[in-house]
Amino acid sequence: MRNRLYLGAALTALAAAVLPALPASADGPAVLTYGSAGGSPAAVGDALTASLSPNTAATLYSTAAGGTGVSCASSGFAATVASNPSAPGTAVETLTSQTFGNCSAVNIPGVMGVQSVTVDNLSYSNDVSDATGSPVTLNPTTGPIQTDIVLQTLLGTVTCSYQASPSSLSGTTSNTDQSISFNAQPFTLSSGPATCFSAGYFTAAYGPVTDTSQAGSPSIYVN
Repeated sequence: MRNRLYLGAALTALAAAVLPALPASADGPAVLTYGSAGGSPAAVGDALTASLSPNTAATLYSTAAGGTGVSCASSGFAATVASNPSAPGTAVETLTSQTFGNCSAVNIPGVMGVQSVTVDNLSYSNDVSDATGSPVTLNPTTGPIQTDIVLQTLLGTVTCSYQASPSSLSGTTSNTDQSISFNAQPFTLSSGPATCFSAGYFTAAYGPVTDTSQAGSPSIYVN
């Protein structure tokens, strides 16, 4: 009996020495939480959606400052949570849909309007980091990040295809309005006639981003 007591005491002392050294990976909030910063973790598989932030437009202009191009009054995206580790870290979303509507041509010679704007090669992978500056990186998976714009001209329609150059887009998130933004991200014309502007710079802000898998579709925060 005495030996058993000694053995039990020794095991208790060993556990006390070892357990404090184990990493407390579950102590902090997840990178993505819903309802509030540091709130409930967004679950893998949760559906995230957002439309354009109020009083903004999604634009693809020939220069970073504006000029010739296309402006869309409505746009939205849908994504799912692929991974959501404890902070600090990087969560991954899978972008499954991105739409554009109410688009108009801006200063494009010979163009009367915009018939459609379509995003190709979905899905894309979106890395959301809680590092300084709240960086976001949208990466291609099945093919290049590409947008097809069908323009209406006096002679019919023409299709202009633009690809991200470099291959990924960089953005930021904000907990102020639970948004995700891309500013003047460069695209190059990959195919299309001379009517198409030769380069594009994509700018858009989406928010609030909401988790529609949770009751009440609460907003998403980055921790």
